[in-house]
Amino acid sequence: MKNRLLIIGASGHGKVVADIALKMNKWLSIAFLDNNESIKSSMGLEVIGKSADALKYIEDYDIFVAIGNNATREKIQEKLEVAGASIPVLVHPNVVIGTEVELRIGTVIMAGVVINSSTRIGKGCIINTGSTIDHDNVIEDYVHISPGANLAGNVKVGKGSWIGIGSAVSNNINITNGCKVGAGSVVVKDITESGTYVGVPVRKID
Repeated sequence: MKNRLLIIGASGHGKVVADIALKMNKWLSIAFLDNNESIKSSMGLEVIGKSADALKYIEDYDIFVAIGNNATREKIQEKLEVAGASIPVLVHPNVVIGTEVELRIGTVIMAGVVINSSTRIGKGCIINTGSTIDHDNVIEDYVHISPGANLAGNVKVGKGSWIGIGSAVSNNINITNGCKVGAGSVVVKDITESGTYVGVPVRKID
């Protein structure tokens, strides 16, 4: 771990990430990279370049990818990993994390989250505000669990999937890679085919 942090992405998601990093109180300085040249600072923190500049700072900074889009976040983080970047895990102080929980690099855990015991969270995940993940879950790489989503025990969510705001996933459910589960949806059966699912219970629409 280094004593400076560089956050890629200075818009809404990046602001929340920066707030968490500030509250963790682990870095002497924090700055942003963002491709929008009109943004000079965010959260009182300076924007010092574009996302493509990240590798210039690899020796001196921990680097965190604060991009909401799962595929884009994966692409950038994988490049950083290959280059040997130091990529932290960010955890808001106001979370509950059980025993034997694994959090992999590039993942952010936001305020009010509960993750119960024996759960594994992959690389580059967003576990968003007030969501709950019960025991023995497996959340694969680059998944976004949206605010207020609730996952029961023994749930598996495949790589790159997105679980929408306020949705619920019943226990012992597998959701395959590359799925989108719409806001307020309820998943009571395995989802075995990638696509977009909405409703109570969910049905595939795309």
